[in-house]
Amino acid sequence: MSDLRNTAADPGGGAAAVNKRRFLIRMITVLIGGMFLDGYILGIIGPLSSTIAEDLQLSSLMEGLIAAAALIGIFVGAPIGGWVTDRLGRKPVFMFDIALFTVASGLQFFVDSPGLLLAIRLLMGIAIGIEYGVGWPMLAEFSPTHLRGRLLGGMTIAWYSGFMVAFLFGYLLINNTDLSWQFILGTSTFLAAALFLGRIGLPESPRWLWSVGRRDEARALADKYMPDDTLADLEHEDVLKGTFGMLFSKQHWRATVFTSGFWFCAVTPYFAIATFAASVLETYGLDDPLAGGVGLSALATAGVVATVLLIDKLGRRALTIPPQWLCAAVLAVIGLWTGAPPAVVLTLFLVFSFFNAGYNTLTGVYPGEVFPTEIRGAGTGFAAAVSRVGAALGTFLLPISIETLGTGPTMLIAAVVAAAGAGLSQWLAPETKGMSLTEAAAVYSH
Repeated sequence: MSDLRNTAADPGGGAAAVNKRRFLIRMITVLIGGMFLDGYILGIIGPLSSTIAEDLQLSSLMEGLIAAAALIGIFVGAPIGGWVTDRLGRKPVFMFDIALFTVASGLQFFVDSPGLLLAIRLLMGIAIGIEYGVGWPMLAEFSPTHLRGRLLGGMTIAWYSGFMVAFLFGYLLINNTDLSWQFILGTSTFLAAALFLGRIGLPESPRWLWSVGRRDEARALADKYMPDDTLADLEHEDVLKGTFGMLFSKQHWRATVFTSGFWFCAVTPYFAIATFAASVLETYGLDDPLAGGVGLSALATAGVVATVLLIDKLGRRALTIPPQWLCAAVLAVIGLWTGAPPAVVLTLFLVFSFFNAGYNTLTGVYPGEVFPTEIRGAGTGFAAAVSRVGAALGTFLLPISIETLGTGPTMLIAAVVAAAGAGLSQWLAPETKGMSLTEAAAVYSH
């Protein structure tokens, strides 16, 4: 909080500083709340999957599709949402998205068939994708330079916290109450409605307004809402109409390849293991898969918190590259050591969960920094879409792979994916610590 006070301070103090501080806190709250909701929606399906499968008489194919439906929806929603937010502005997309969240969440109360559940989860995934395309860019554009890494990383803390809370909440409710699985899935509606109310009245991004040539509006909103250290940088923004094709231009292809490839390799093994944590750990002989699953989520959350605390001190590359090589090695050991004691396997999974979540934090930081304002939404959305191809494949294929290939080979495949991400990051990951958004976005273009 002291950092926010210092950020909002102005030479004269008084009402202007207080209003800027209150606005920044509100913006952070509703954006972090949105990311918590994303994690909650994706995490709640895991502990309910067996009950849903039994109640709706799902085949293994349909069970995998429903588990992956939200991830497939993100693949659709993220690039579309990012493109639209660059074309129409952050504010209208920001509000439409949370309205869609609320409606789709509410529909879960009335599910009575596999097809309807699949459609609703797909719709919710589209809403999550849109949130990725607008939430991270909006927070990046309002954040002060010295706090930007921590604030963007804080979004990932919220995501992992939401996933962990949903896993535990869903497990406890389905096993200790008479509540239906439809009601438990629908609990996301209450949070979505609260966030919708909290977002009403928030302003457009001054950086976006400047990028489309609306300079007077941009200056007025910047003076009212933005931290003082970002005002001068605002005027270095280009007035340039962004297009989706610019993501693959000579100037920006490196940013596109790095953010999308890094994100893909970071989330693919995580989603596969975390979604089916209880069943994966059970195959290794662990007596309490719930405790192991919650432990994985808790260590993941701790890994994100540690990264957020260090990101503006150690920099981006130090927290991106070494942890990926470590996770690749850990997964390889799990895959090769088929006779390892259960306690050792759990320890290795916990180590993986901690460090994988740590570098996953950077997947939400880099896109907001390395893409310029005119394609920041499209770039973030495209990277999120590519990553969700990996997440959906991992979630869908993991139970099939374990059944056909075995757990060991499945973990070795995950190790190869993690190593590929490490190699890509070794090659392309930039260092953007301490840079303004304009400077950070110019790293690849120069």
